[in-house]
Amino acid sequence: MVEQIDLDRWFKYHAPTEGQPAKYEALRAAGKRFAEQIVALAPECADQTDAIRKVREAVMAANAAIACG
Repeated sequence: MVEQIDLDRWFKYHAPTEGQPAKYEALRAAGKRFAEQIVALAPECADQTDAIRKVREAVMAANAAIACG
């Protein structure tokens, strides 16, 4: 069950702490490389777009995990 403490943590600004910006950049770079492979290997279609969208969502969720601890 989602509790108020969770909502408070998820929906506030988290200033980056030491070391976090490098982790964010590493995840974005890895996500971009994966998305580039999807574009290179999968045919242009709705599934390709969906796959790239899911990579973006995964990068954002991983960055949120770092930010929120």
